[in-house]
Amino acid sequence: MRAREYDESDVRVRPGRGSRPRSKRRPAYPDAVRAMVVAVDRGRWTCALDGDADRPRVVAMRARELGRTPIVVGDWVRLVGDLSGRPDTLARIVRVEERRTVLRRTADDTDPFERVVVANAEQLVIVTSLAEPPPRTGFVDRCLVAAYAGGLAPVLCLTKADLADPEPFAEQYRELDLPVVVTRHDRPPTALAEVLGGRVSALIGHSGVGKSTLVNVLVPEADRAVGEVSAVGKGRHTTTAAVALPLPPELGGGWVVDTPGVRSFGLAHVTPDDVPAAFDDLAEAIEDCPRGCGHLGPPADPECALDVLVEKGKLRPGRLTALRRVLVALR
Repeated sequence: MRAREYDESDVRVRPGRGSRPRSKRRPAYPDAVRAMVVAVDRGRWTCALDGDADRPRVVAMRARELGRTPIVVGDWVRLVGDLSGRPDTLARIVRVEERRTVLRRTADDTDPFERVVVANAEQLVIVTSLAEPPPRTGFVDRCLVAAYAGGLAPVLCLTKADLADPEPFAEQYRELDLPVVVTRHDRPPTALAEVLGGRVSALIGHSGVGKSTLVNVLVPEADRAVGEVSAVGKGRHTTTAAVALPLPPELGGGWVVDTPGVRSFGLAHVTPDDVPAAFDDLAEAIEDCPRGCGHLGPPADPECALDVLVEKGKLRPGRLTALRRVLVALR
């Protein structure tokens, strides 16, 4: 008997789950509604529609097509689904808009994984007390570096001025043209309210510096608002995560993002060029620096172009000294 000849028609292939070609086309969602993320807790995002504090908050999940796209407080997103904000309803985040600013940090200076704390904040308010606990220039310098690198305008807020003179500490930052506001226990934070009104601001500081006290004074409904957010995570205490709170209309509106107290502020994601590049009068000059310049001057960086600016009288020596003290945080 002659052996049978086989061809491909004799082979039976059971179609598997991956045999169907996948299309790269995704829904456009032309009717998706714009919203700002105000809280994140356990895979659920609380959003304010159009960034309007007076509209009901909407709880949303991340659409499957977004994969593991990171979404943080301050992000502007597009929502579809149930946008009523009623209890037990859930919308979907189908798109995340490009971020204008980003506040990042790492666990320490050797950690390669950066964490986004807040997105799209216009300014970073660095809260530090003048006593109990005493102020730390190292922490303030690191926050300044992160603000400059992320595109945020830094503001220094000195609390407990009724216990110590704020001028000696504030003087160290005068040459950086850094706005400084001072608060006391026995007076309302009027100056700080003027800085925050109508803007999106992130507050950061060590535990015990009075940050939560300021938030509770500026946002009388803060405790109630935080309680509502905690219900999303079913009881999780919200001081472990950032939350955006609306400022009252009498202060000009806007949002203040309360971040949890931090113990360390790693800067592994920042390069020395990121800091001077944030200053209009220095950004162009550092292009003449040699590769790898840390901008610290001699002996570490003997050919730094910033020293040339001082020699030509185009940069105040005190301003360069203040800048380099901040840059030391990267070393």
